Amino acid sequence: MLKKLFVTVLMSFSAAAFAVPFGSQSVLVVEDDTGKILLEKNAGAVMPIASLTKLMTAMVVLDARLDMDELIEIDRSDVDVVKHSSSRVPVGSLISRRDVMQLALMSSDNRAAAALARTYPGGAAGFKAAVRHKIATLGMSQTVIEEPTGLSPRNRSTAGDLIKMAAASSRYPEITNMSTQSKDLININGREVEYRNTNRLVGAKGWDIGLSKTGYIQEAGRCLIMNIKANGKNATMVLLNAGASSARILDALNVRRFITGEPVGRALVAKASNREPRMKAGSSRARIKATASRARIKATAGAGKIKIVKKRVVRSKVKVVPKRRK
Repeated sequence: MLKKLFVTVLMSFSAAAFAVPFGSQSVLVVEDDTGKILLEKNAGAVMPIASLTKLMTAMVVLDARLDMDELIEIDRSDVDVVKHSSSRVPVGSLISRRDVMQLALMSSDNRAAAALARTYPGGAAGFKAAVRHKIATLGMSQTVIEEPTGLSPRNRSTAGDLIKMAAASSRYPEITNMSTQSKDLININGREVEYRNTNRLVGAKGWDIGLSKTGYIQEAGRCLIMNIKANGKNATMVLLNAGASSARILDALNVRRFITGEPVGRALVAKASNREPRMKAGSSRARIKATASRARIKATAGAGKIKIVKKRVVRSKVKVVPKRRK
């Protein structure tokens, strides 16, 4: 009886998701205070989670109560040899564990996340054991995390499990503070270097964000965990496998519009391609130019409005002159 009731309720919420155009392949939005499912799409599908992994990495390190002021040296073994991702953190840098965690959460730096795991008590083996224990404690039965960065597609979970991870992460003030800073200056080898948040909505006008983590590898698409406050409600969203950053942002905009009761716009999802659609973001608005869709999308972060302007095609006139016979 209870199982039938759960299925009926879940189906009713799933129907609500059809009213919201999602570019992400898996979506779950939950009201924090009540646990009510607001929106759902393929929430039980197991998918790679990319750098969303770093929330788990941060929790495990904080649970160990390590000295956050201890200096950590970025080692050559921390360099990504799987995806060959870039990093602005030089090998040999001595950085406090606190700043290393900031780089992992705010800027999603892979060397920083690898260094946190490498310097964990017991090294990589100790870190993996702690992660397995944390996953079991949180009841994330569909989750496997094999390494700290999210570069491996074998780090997999569901939107349902990731809601649990997000809720747990929100209870760590260090994680909420670090993940929601739009930018910060980090001392690298005696020089102040500015790093920015990978989530362009953090710091944007009109957005009250309590937790944020983006993720991307080719196998996972564009992913996002974000806690927002809108219309007096606190809600957590999980977006997995969007085809482009523009699609991920438009999904977040539509989630907020749904919560506030505003009309939800039909989002144009840029086709996934080797070349990422250009995206500019300022403190007050995020502009998205999706070249793949042959249309321009202007998304104002504060109001959540989506304006679609069709690209004008100018046809030049061709004058044909008859060939003269000689």
